[in-house]
Amino acid sequence: MKVHANAALGPAGRLALCEAIESGMTLRAAAAALNVAPATAHRWWHRRQLASADEVASGAWLCDRSSRPHRQPRRLTSAEEEPILRSRRETGLGPGRLAGIVRRARSTIWKVLHRHGLSRLRRSPRQSCRRYEWSRAGALLHVDTAQLARFARPGHRMTADRRRRSRGAGKVYLHACVDDHSRYAYVEQHPDERAETAAAFMRRAIGHFTELGLDPPEAVMSDNGNPYRSRHFRAELERVGARQILTPPYTPRWNGKVERFFQTLKREWAYSHSWPASTHRSRALASFLRYYNRQRPHSSLADRPPISRVHNLRGQDS
Repeated sequence: MKVHANAALGPAGRLALCEAIESGMTLRAAAAALNVAPATAHRWWHRRQLASADEVASGAWLCDRSSRPHRQPRRLTSAEEEPILRSRRETGLGPGRLAGIVRRARSTIWKVLHRHGLSRLRRSPRQSCRRYEWSRAGALLHVDTAQLARFARPGHRMTADRRRRSRGAGKVYLHACVDDHSRYAYVEQHPDERAETAAAFMRRAIGHFTELGLDPPEAVMSDNGNPYRSRHFRAELERVGARQILTPPYTPRWNGKVERFFQTLKREWAYSHSWPASTHRSRALASFLRYYNRQRPHSSLADRPPISRVHNLRGQDS
């Protein structure tokens, strides 16, 4: 039985109050006996008097009534709620992310999700971690690679038909570089992850951040993969005077910003549509990156896009 957190009486006390009044006590005397205000005694006594026989038998009259108003003229209609619920089911994003998609306030989206029982996702408990952030944009860069399958037609992930596989089509590799302070991302797609490819990608990534007006990086963080421990990759870092930070084995959370970016990239770009072929998916990468860097709200940046923390924008003082 639900009882209001600040209720003066619980169900047993409400019943005892009404029984005391039925025995002949006045409302004021019964209220004093149970240490409540006369208005409280008046309310529960009259609610008992107006209750039906079924409510008295079941004890439903002892429950608190909803404080929701009878009329809510500004509440969204079912048709207006449907885009929010559909976006939640398709993407699994929270109110902050959905606000940029459905163009509604974060608080409104949360109320709609809560009303329909979709405000919480079932997730495994998070491992404890210590958050960090370098104070200057471009000072620390995170790099990593991720694999995606090539395909000539939609596969079983989208069709649920395991007979529809593009066997032997191979893989593509996403090389990503994410700025620690602004979360601005630079991504290229390549057919391999060799040392020469990773070094050339690092050169172009540093050049891209330089074009944004950022100084050369002080450090670059990567895992212990062979491309990042090669002489080609180290030579690129020495060229700009950046030191390399290698994460300890089996600790991807050290490089968590780029790892989390890959989750977003796969969920909102790679697996968000049923692409006719992997070439169509590749052509959409550039437009998604423009949206991610310049429009998509980022929860760690107070729902602003990553470009808002890059210093050379007109009107930006951060």
